Amino acid sequence: MAAAWLAQAHDHPWTTLGLVAAVVLMAGLLAASFWQVMASEADAALRLGLLGGLAGFAATALGALPALFLRGISQLTEDVMLGLAAGMMLAASSFSLILPGLAAGEEITGSGALAAFTVVAGLALGVLLMLGLDQFTPHEHAHLGPCGPGSERVSRVWLFVLAIALHNLPEGMAIGVSFSRGDMAVGLPLTAAIAFQDLPEGLAVAMALRAVGIPNMRAVAIAAASGLMEPIGALLGIGLTSGLALAYPIGMGLAAGAMIFVVSHEVIPETHRNGHQTPATIGLMGGFAIMMILDTTLG
Repeated sequence: MAAAWLAQAHDHPWTTLGLVAAVVLMAGLLAASFWQVMASEADAALRLGLLGGLAGFAATALGALPALFLRGISQLTEDVMLGLAAGMMLAASSFSLILPGLAAGEEITGSGALAAFTVVAGLALGVLLMLGLDQFTPHEHAHLGPCGPGSERVSRVWLFVLAIALHNLPEGMAIGVSFSRGDMAVGLPLTAAIAFQDLPEGLAVAMALRAVGIPNMRAVAIAAASGLMEPIGALLGIGLTSGLALAYPIGMGLAAGAMIFVVSHEVIPETHRNGHQTPATIGLMGGFAIMMILDTTLG
């Protein structure tokens, strides 16, 4: 496995440098923020972020449960559901992460341009992180097959689990970042949107696992367990943004960049692969509209 990772790094030097830079910067933010996360004034944000992450986990598990009883769902239905989830993720990235990040950045720096550069730096960091994880973590996509170093030596079940984990991690980070200031107006609509889109996502994942021959009960359990990455990601998001003032807008951009990367790199191509572009796009627009309403109502 180590040899495969080294070969991958040699073949993709810029991706390797990007991942290293992302990890180093995130480690620095975590180190600077750790003391405040453990301080009493951070307790409320920590509780809210953890509860938000657990809500995402619960929604994923709840969404996966119907896979115990359904004989199957059509590819069209699955593509529309994934399109709905993609639309909600895009809207959440825009309204609940980028816009509050810009506002916070301008408040801190006193300049709209500097605020924009700060959030863009976070976006780039999120993209680099997901590029690196996608490149160096063995996983499997339903139609692309095994990806990443050493994937040929890992069972298909664990490849699916790792792919799902890569998808859920940025959602959890987004929840944690949104609650890092204890601001319900930012965190509540984002968490509600992510939890809502986790319902069809959990079902789609469980059905995909069944499609590769995994028994019903085990497929549901794996799909539900994948949601555990959301509370873990939430804790990481809080740690990244609860210390240095400028870390908050950077963290908002990072979470948004990671989510947008997942939508563009995985979800949208998946929904367009089977000739259902129009229904999937309508689903995406519907998800975007639902998130707009949630953000206005709950924010």
